[in-house]
Amino acid sequence: MGYSKHLYAILHPNHSLIASQLEPEDFIKHYVDSARYFEGRLLFVELDPDFRSSYFDIEKAYSQLIPHEDGSPKATKFIGSYRVVENLDFDALGTLYFCDAKGDYIALKPAASMPVEEPEEMRLILEINPVNFMVLTKYNLSDFSNYITDPRNGKGAPKVLYGQAFFNADDFLRNFSENPYLMNFVPGIHPSRLRDAIMEMRTIPGKNVKGIALNCPFDQYSYKQLKGGFTFASQGKTKFYPLMPIDYVKQNYYKFYKEM
Repeated sequence: MGYSKHLYAILHPNHSLIASQLEPEDFIKHYVDSARYFEGRLLFVELDPDFRSSYFDIEKAYSQLIPHEDGSPKATKFIGSYRVVENLDFDALGTLYFCDAKGDYIALKPAASMPVEEPEEMRLILEINPVNFMVLTKYNLSDFSNYITDPRNGKGAPKVLYGQAFFNADDFLRNFSENPYLMNFVPGIHPSRLRDAIMEMRTIPGKNVKGIALNCPFDQYSYKQLKGGFTFASQGKTKFYPLMPIDYVKQNYYKFYKEM
């Protein structure tokens, strides 16, 4: 039996470029059921199978995509696990899959351009790959993309994938003042640290970015807590994947919706 060749870039929880004979839904089942993976989120993007880069030996991996003796498809052939996002061509990125620990998923398509954003004092950014921080920023998404991929930025990288969480500084400060013992404002962040970060950004002129966590607890974020979408960023170029409205997810991806 002939199988198609696929290229998948795992973005979370690990960083790998993989060749496979599995279709996306079967690839998800294989990955989630594998002994390598137990809980949390799986985030990966399918690439144009004709994508080539001098950094990756894709032809060699394709040549080793040979079905098993029983005729079942070859599930994974690892091509690389280092500097993967940095060496991807954004034009080759296709559907982005956001999966839960049970193997249910949504399939996100890229937008033609970055979204038109409403003015906000601060945004809560979830840096996913290859850097893994959580930060507050006054920048809009386009300016943050240029900031985080600036070669002079020692906390960034040439290409970065990040998301955004729902967050309003005034709402948080009001809720925290009313109930300082309520801990779960932002997963993994003590509310007093978040309060201090907000006040620092409000009082220090020119302070546009403030790190609030040395790792991003992406697995602890439900789809409902995410805002806008996912952004692949580099200097001067971005690719944005908008999230689907909750009602649309409920209607078209009900298994995923039930576990959100």
